[in-house]
This record gives sequence, structure tokens and C-alpha cells, in this order.
Amino acid sequence: MPFVSVEGCRLQTQEIVGDSIAFQSVLETIAIVAPRTCCVIIQGPTGTGKEMAARRIHALSDRAGKMFIPVDCTALSGALFESQLFGHVKGAFTGAICDTLGFFRAADGGTIFLDEIGEMETDLQAKLLRVLQEGRVTPVGSAVGHPVDVRVLCATNRDLKQMVQKGTFRADLYFRLNVYKIDLPPLRERKGDIRILAEHFLRKQAELYEEPLRCLSEAAAAILEGYHWPGNVRELANAMEHAHIASRGRVIEPSDLPIDILEGDLLAEGEPEDVFYPFQQIQKRMILLALKKARGRKMAAARLLGIDHRKLDRLVEEFGLEPTWK
Repeated sequence: MPFVSVEGCRLQTQEIVGDSIAFQSVLETIAIVAPRTCCVIIQGPTGTGKEMAARRIHALSDRAGKMFIPVDCTALSGALFESQLFGHVKGAFTGAICDTLGFFRAADGGTIFLDEIGEMETDLQAKLLRVLQEGRVTPVGSAVGHPVDVRVLCATNRDLKQMVQKGTFRADLYFRLNVYKIDLPPLRERKGDIRILAEHFLRKQAELYEEPLRCLSEAAAAILEGYHWPGNVRELANAMEHAHIASRGRVIEPSDLPIDILEGDLLAEGEPEDVFYPFQQIQKRMILLALKKARGRKMAAARLLGIDHRKLDRLVEEFGLEPTWK
């Protein structure tokens, strides 16, 4: 079933990592709400680790020994999604050759995580509300309800309150789900965690490939900390996998980073117009990008930059940019 996150995949097994004040506040909130049974909405941009937060809530609850079932609400719609959530009886529709439990009954005693709840169709929202109110699930094609004890955690990168005002999300379901809300900050608001996370992901890559651990050079770390991270923690994890594969030694140099990271966020959409960067920082990043695109050929990189190759040599020496370029 493609809309269920696979247990044990790399992203799902990563621990929650971070020392920043913003992130420690999130962890404290999780610790407070985890022992309860209330519904929780986890809100934040894509890639901030909403499912990881939900897993931590489950792990810290008295349901930790029971099932945690993640469901992607964006993947399916209509009767098929309803049958996956609530089950169906044999003969309920074409292809229904046997009875099925559905995710809610399979999660009985445990936790169900509805990812991107804002994408759920309105008719299914009504049926979900009934399940939450009655604590009973009625399979598709049946008139018999089955009691369930399931904690519901939800996640969204959308503003559900605004959707309620626009009529695209049911107000009664929103108020039922919104007992407690956890806001996950984007990575750009967790600057102090970037290097910690990057080193964590590099350790994971070393374990995965059973290879020596790579470490970040100061130049590479500075670039990571200056990047805007529109893809948040997920983008950083992917960037560290790229860097681990690209590196030829034990130290991750700027040349090992993905080109999107080297390009940086100097002209990022939504960046305040009064934000400026030190000129040397811009020069350094553009030189790195040119050398990357030119595969280390300084004459070609100088042409890309529109400067004399001897000037490029001086700048490379001045900035200490002497890694082996790929």
C-alpha cells in the first residue's frame, strides 16, 4: 500500500536531533502531551519532521508497545481510501473478495498518524468525525460498528483554521482534532542545529554504507549554515547523503555539496529586501559554484565568472579553496 510510510526506511528511523532553543521547546511540548490521549495537530513546513514528532509522541506514551500506523492522506481518495481507513466487508464493491480491518481497527490500542490531514476530502472528513465522536468504526458495506481505542495524531503544512474559514475543511472536525497543536519551526529558524544535524546524518551514512565516518570542513559547515533550506531537515539529510557519496576523503569539502546548496539562498524567494550578505561571502560562494560547474578547471571557472584566471588563482588562495574538485 503506497500511502503508508514504510517502517524501517532510512528517514523514518532517524532520531529527533537538535539543541536549539526553538527545537528544545518542541521536545518539551512533546513530553508534556505524549502521556495524554488527546488528539494532536502537528503543523510545520514540508520536511521539518512532522512524522518524527508523531513517532516520538507515540514512543513516550503508554501506547508505545502497540501499533503506530502512518497514513498519507494525499495518496488516495474516495471509496478506496475509506475502505483503507475503516475496512470493508466481502462483496462491498468490485474486487472486495474478503473482509478487511482497515487502519483504524489495525491500530486498536495504539496510534494512527494522519499525514497531510488538510488534503482529506470533505465527505471522508465527516466519516472521520463520526469515528472520533463515537469511538466506533463501520466498514464499507456493513451496518455493524466495531469499537476502537485509537489515538489520532495529525500533521499538515497548511493553515487548517484558514481552510475552515474558506469552507474547505470542516469546522467540527477541526475543533475535534485541535485539542493540542505543536508547531515545528523551519530549519532556517534552527541555525544552531544545522551542523549538529549534518554530522548526525553523516554518521547515519557511514553506518548505512559501512564506511569510515566523514566530517565537515569549516568551509562546508559555513555554507550549510548560510543556506536557506527550503526543504528543511529532509533536504539536509539528502544533501549529506550526496556529500558522503561524492567525497573522496574523510573530510566533506564545499565541492562535495550539491550544486543547489552552493548556489545558496542569496536570492531566495521571500527574502526581505533589506537583508544583505558580506561581499566576501558572495564572492566565495560564487567561486565555489563556478569551480563545481567547471569540474575544477580554473580557466573555465574564470570564464564563467568573467574574471582573469590569475585573479581567480589569487582569490582561491585567499579563501583557502584548495579541495579536490569533482
